[in-house]
Amino acid sequence: MTTHDVASGGYRYLEGVFQYSGGVRALDGYGIERVRFRQSPPIAEGFARIEKYLAGQGLPLTSFCACELRSPSQFTEAGFRQFNESYVKTLKRWGLFADNLNPVARSNVCPEIQPPVTPVFHAFSYARPGRTLAPSFVIAGSGEVSERGGNYRDHIVAYGDTSPSGMRQKARCVLDEMERRLEALGLGWKDTTDTQVYTVFDVHSYLADDLVRRRAASHGFTWQFCRPPILGLEFEMDCRGIETEHVL
Repeated sequence: MTTHDVASGGYRYLEGVFQYSGGVRALDGYGIERVRFRQSPPIAEGFARIEKYLAGQGLPLTSFCACELRSPSQFTEAGFRQFNESYVKTLKRWGLFADNLNPVARSNVCPEIQPPVTPVFHAFSYARPGRTLAPSFVIAGSGEVSERGGNYRDHIVAYGDTSPSGMRQKARCVLDEMERRLEALGLGWKDTTDTQVYTVFDVHSYLADDLVRRRAASHGFTWQFCRPPILGLEFEMDCRGIETEHVL
């Protein structure tokens, strides 16, 4: 896994796919902070509010390093690409997206109950100068599929199997990917402050052995009743290590 530094923003990112990176870690002398919106704004409004917020903090737009989105329902692969092509236009304008490399880590999931009517921002993270007591980072969301296989459908683990056995296979695939991303940034589960799980299917059959024993839930975890963004995916996770969080 390849990493690159965004020196003007204060963080290092793990190279991923064009729509998002695999994760970000603050450079020495910087810390990452997270902001959750009290009321989730539509994407365009959210970008405008983030731009204003960063300016108010005296920070460059390139300090924007991660975000969490919520969408009305799962996308087809074509629909997901269309959404992402629109999303990255703002990143290009902000000087973040170049040479088909996207430094911004992201999760984009679909609430099963009371979903938004249009894609919205749930939260975002940024790097700012300052010391932290521990590593400061955000690992992007991942579902049970390789993102380098050319398409999603042919590479989904246990496709269509939402039995306890199928969900365990999916969870293990995602946990493996989380650990690869953490390791690539010089991190481990011990460094996390929060883990989020996104699925509408029961987690209890594999909770003890595959989340707790692997230390993915050493500080507990947040189970959000959401689906991953692509049709056919049923389990997603992300995690972070952040000392300061705000509500806007």
